[in-house]
Amino acid sequence: MRFPLAILLVLFGCVGCAGVPPVTPVLPQPVDGAAITIESPQAGRVVMFEALPATGDAHRPLLLIHSVNAAGSAYEVRPLYEHARGTRPVYAIDLPGFGFSERSDRVYTPRLMTDGVLAAVAEIRRRHGGVAIDALGLSLSSEFLARAAAEQPDAFAHVALVSPTGFSGKKQRHGAPGSTRGQAWLYRTLSWSAWDDGIYGLLTRPGTIRYFLERTWGSKAIDEGLWAYDVITTQQPGAKHAPLHFVSANLFAADVNTLYDRLTMPVWMSHGIRGDFVDYRGQAWYADRPNWSFTEFPTGALPQFEVTADFCAALDRFLADTRP
Repeated sequence: MRFPLAILLVLFGCVGCAGVPPVTPVLPQPVDGAAITIESPQAGRVVMFEALPATGDAHRPLLLIHSVNAAGSAYEVRPLYEHARGTRPVYAIDLPGFGFSERSDRVYTPRLMTDGVLAAVAEIRRRHGGVAIDALGLSLSSEFLARAAAEQPDAFAHVALVSPTGFSGKKQRHGAPGSTRGQAWLYRTLSWSAWDDGIYGLLTRPGTIRYFLERTWGSKAIDEGLWAYDVITTQQPGAKHAPLHFVSANLFAADVNTLYDRLTMPVWMSHGIRGDFVDYRGQAWYADRPNWSFTEFPTGALPQFEVTADFCAALDRFLADTRP
């Protein structure tokens, strides 16, 4: 989820103790449905998954965007995908560097991730007559979604931000356009060829994945299906590249509040109150904006897993709101 400083304590306390990685397991789809491959000049190969309702396109298409962490994948939005597929066209993207999308060794930036989102949006709109779509971003991907919506506002009818980054502390971030909070020295250290495989191996050991999911939940009662999928997806070829940029803060925008300020369509921000990710003091910066609404859930940072029915009902109410 957010830049996990505690990861460094785990990593540098254990470098060199990772074992030989096992044979790469076959990665199953994170959700059911057709896999759509987009060859984007900007973002490379981007894969998203599609489910269409049997009753036709009764509602706007909905794009679901998973968070960014060492084990990110479209599985993180699976409960929302399963809920929406009965009533509307729904799409779940694997962001560049994750899941079935391209995981090549390249520089992962907010621009690359935003281009991946925009490629998916363009393909969805092409398939549905050019309509504006609804979209939901989880944690750090809220920043990518906000950048996409700020750049192409006519492409988005509603924007939902779940446990979004950029709201902690008292300081707003209005850096230069496209600037990041990245630490070049940290990325050089983590990506050093002598130990980057070992560091990533430690970061993605099953026990470590469980540890960070429990911190995300604020409880040991994590979703076991998500944990199992995380273990498999982190063992795929090229899986280390994007997460090392994430841990180095290269994917966190230094102009994030400029992006949120530019959103003119209806915006729904929701978050939990338990676990590591509970500092949303910055919500007050947007509380008086008529296009913003807020919901708090008695959960960790992934409320869609813990209170699925309540979360989906709140999301549906927001997406049905036709106010400008």
